[in-house]
Amino acid sequence: MNPSQPATSIATMDDVRAAESVIRKYLSPAPLVRSYALEKQLGLAAGRRVWIKDYGWTPVGSFKLLGAINWMANHLETIGDRPVAAHSSGNFASGLAFAGMTFGKRVIIVMPEDAPKIKFERTRSFGAEIRTYDKSTDHQTGQRDRLTREIAEREDAVQASPYDDNDVISGNGVGGLEIVSELKRQERTVSHFVCAVSGGGLMAGHALAIADGFPNAQIVGVEPTGADDFAQSLAAGKRVRVDHPESICDGLLSYDVGVHNWPILRDHVSTAVTVSDPETCQAMKWLDTQHGLRTEPSGASTIAALLSGKIDLRGDGDITVVLSGRNVDPDDFRNWTDGAVAVQNRMAAAE
Repeated sequence: MNPSQPATSIATMDDVRAAESVIRKYLSPAPLVRSYALEKQLGLAAGRRVWIKDYGWTPVGSFKLLGAINWMANHLETIGDRPVAAHSSGNFASGLAFAGMTFGKRVIIVMPEDAPKIKFERTRSFGAEIRTYDKSTDHQTGQRDRLTREIAEREDAVQASPYDDNDVISGNGVGGLEIVSELKRQERTVSHFVCAVSGGGLMAGHALAIADGFPNAQIVGVEPTGADDFAQSLAAGKRVRVDHPESICDGLLSYDVGVHNWPILRDHVSTAVTVSDPETCQAMKWLDTQHGLRTEPSGASTIAALLSGKIDLRGDGDITVVLSGRNVDPDDFRNWTDGAVAVQNRMAAAE
């Protein structure tokens, strides 16, 4: 959380529109691609379309660059000659590193020691420094947050949140504006918007834009079954913490949604569904086969929710689904997708 923001502040559409003028100076819109294969797979009625918003095309391979650029641009005066510190599973790390390179700021990132190699490589390639921690025991030790605070104190660094910050939320929301703008240009309507939820920075920003542009759209959150704090939060009507989230979706393992994110999610996201790791692996294999996209598990989780029939797709409009990132190590991708093929073969043999 940004200490300069009161806990009651909530990002708005005005903030998202302001962020767009910042983002456009540095980034082109991520592509919104029609998936004929998904339309066929889902058996949609004639006239309905499926669109994939693919953030794998950004310079850092994920959506995280949007929020990082907007955060950095809005904190330049505060940062001055000081470094910036943050914790990240990897994608915000490279996003913030890119932003630091863009604005000439030193960036120090705390990352889990078992993060994918590609996330370490991308983060370092943009000039950031990395400190690591043991993710497997962090729920007991709190090492991640402690290390980040210590860096902020010892280095006099400005601390950035990967999701629990209005500038991050607003920057991410620019991607939602891109979706709305393109589909309205084509005179399309949206019945369902499907997006992953972890800390909530991606979904909160997009939900603001989608609800504004397509107020009748059903906004659906997707989580791993072993990290379903948002689904539990929706059911309870308040933020719920999962102390030990587990999944191959390393980007979706926050303990809870952020303070700044929760009011937006509560007001705009109507449904949350969960997907198992095997279902996510099958979606990764499907995306590779049908679209030639090698995605990370977190990115494929939304496709898994569609392919596994977890979402009631009745309606008349189009379906838009977010592919949040594609940063996956080749060996891991091969192991997970080979496992998906083995599962499919066992299922076929049992029929």
